[in-house]
Amino acid sequence: MEQHRRIVIKIGSSSLTNREKLLDEYKLKALASAVAKLFNQGWQPILVSSGAVAAGLGHLGWNCTHLTMPERQAAAAVGQGLLMEKYNELFQSLGIKVGQILLTRADFADRKRYLNARNTLNVLLNRHVLPIVNENDTVTFAEIRFGDNDTLSALVAGLVEAELLILLTDIDGLYNGDPRKDPNAKLIPVVQHIDDSIIKLAGDSGSTVGTGGMKTKLAAARIAARSGIRTVVASAKEPSILSGIATGEKLGTSFEPSDHTLRSRKQWIAYGSITRGTLLIDKGAVKALTERHKSLLAVGIIGIKGDFTAGSVVSVADEQGVVLAKGITNLSSEDLRLVNKNTRHGLEVINRDWLVCERGFSICQM
Repeated sequence: MEQHRRIVIKIGSSSLTNREKLLDEYKLKALASAVAKLFNQGWQPILVSSGAVAAGLGHLGWNCTHLTMPERQAAAAVGQGLLMEKYNELFQSLGIKVGQILLTRADFADRKRYLNARNTLNVLLNRHVLPIVNENDTVTFAEIRFGDNDTLSALVAGLVEAELLILLTDIDGLYNGDPRKDPNAKLIPVVQHIDDSIIKLAGDSGSTVGTGGMKTKLAAARIAARSGIRTVVASAKEPSILSGIATGEKLGTSFEPSDHTLRSRKQWIAYGSITRGTLLIDKGAVKALTERHKSLLAVGIIGIKGDFTAGSVVSVADEQGVVLAKGITNLSSEDLRLVNKNTRHGLEVINRDWLVCERGFSICQM
């Protein structure tokens, strides 16, 4: 199996803290050593690290249950500096420089900021600096939050065109049952396609300091798969397995890339952007998009929700409201409503090149 050059490694809060929910020095050292080994072997790793909230809670002595959003943000404000201070100390001792990048959903939603983030990451990697990425928890709110670093790590992997995404967690991978409750549960070594049967195997997060669980890891793996990236979910207990995973050893659960991957621009439309409205389309337009792979024309639009400008990303849904796609509209909502009254049959609303089908990304081939 070919080796991977750019690797995104995500580690969650529960894998970096001890029973008292404080940062665990031993776990941090083990992680730094494993990442440094990859770095020194010529890989270009990016570390997406949770732990800021946990570090802040421990330092402040606050209870980690039933926190309000402002309390989590305050804890993150205190903890982010503590976390980076520790990472800088550990990696500096290993001869590696680090750079901190804090991102929000808004950074991905704005195309210019998205490209700026990519350029910054590329410079750091090419100058042999280890990027350490986290969500900027102190300024985010519900509408622009990733909600978990699993999703963030998948978006970063697509952003830098990584070949591999590794999600380190508190279990060995995806099981056909809950291994914490069922002793007969077996590890699933390879998943070719994330369908409903796979999603049903995911349980809720078992951590009080984190925000993710296996469901968010499956969502991240699905994003990565459509970006042409293999994802491995594995245990963080022994970070030294990173080198083995990077060279193709069968560790954890491997989620294979999709046969139908998205180009960079369509990756952004599908996963980075925020929709500003919804276009409801009739059955004929559904067939044109999903079977004939055509552009969306004004004649097929039967409803317009929201107010948006030309060039905005919008959802496209069928008559029942089921979202089929996302795309960049050529017309504003105001113009569309005018056109809708006197439909011009050939007027193109979303060109096929700016349209991504979204129902599991399985109906349309890009």
